[in-house]
Amino acid sequence: MTVRVFQKGFNFSQDGPGNRLVLHLQGCTLRCPWCSNPEGIDEAGGEEIQTSALAAEAAASAKLFFSGGGVTLTGGEPAMCFEAFTELLGELKKKGIHTAVETNAVQPRLPEAFGLIDYLMIDCKHYDSDTHERFTGSGNEAVLANIEAAARERQQLHIRIPLIKGFNASPDDARAFLKLFRRLGAEKADYEALKYHEYGRGKWEKLGLEYKVKDGFISKRAFGAFTKILADGGLRLIAT
Repeated sequence: MTVRVFQKGFNFSQDGPGNRLVLHLQGCTLRCPWCSNPEGIDEAGGEEIQTSALAAEAAASAKLFFSGGGVTLTGGEPAMCFEAFTELLGELKKKGIHTAVETNAVQPRLPEAFGLIDYLMIDCKHYDSDTHERFTGSGNEAVLANIEAAARERQQLHIRIPLIKGFNASPDDARAFLKLFRRLGAEKADYEALKYHEYGRGKWEKLGLEYKVKDGFISKRAFGAFTKILADGGLRLIAT
């Protein structure tokens, strides 16, 4: 099978542990207005590559996977084309390569791939499904079901919350997230709060698309207040 890749390169520590070959797969199930990779949203585009060829390229780079590194599949949304996604993970595992996945977890079949994923990163953008759908184009039911399944079935889970002013970054939002994660049984996961940034704004403009987020930045004080509520609630916060 083939996947479409719109970007690939090495990164240390930010996309999973160690030095990693990061493969950005084309296509996404969401339409987040703050997306930093808008060129990866549409299913068309990127370079079509055989999964076996990507696995062979990764194996040839094995000496660069220091500090526990390996390959990270991200996007777009890497699990969107699920059969090709799992085939690529399987090819990598056959070659003994550590695998990491960054996902929005909208794919309901995600738990089927848990056994192929060494390090799983799930974005949880909002606790309320209607709000999640209004901003991203999809509800969060599958996301929460996948977080609950991962918390139950896996030893490792990394949950990330991208904080955007006016969307999910208030103290009340933090308390709602905390209540949600307790309900899902995910208290033992690692949590990371990510400040809003505009690294993708120029890409939107280059593509001729309107960047609709007007004031998404949160202050250092607001960030500290949000993370303190999570930490005081017993969640383990990390930074990458």
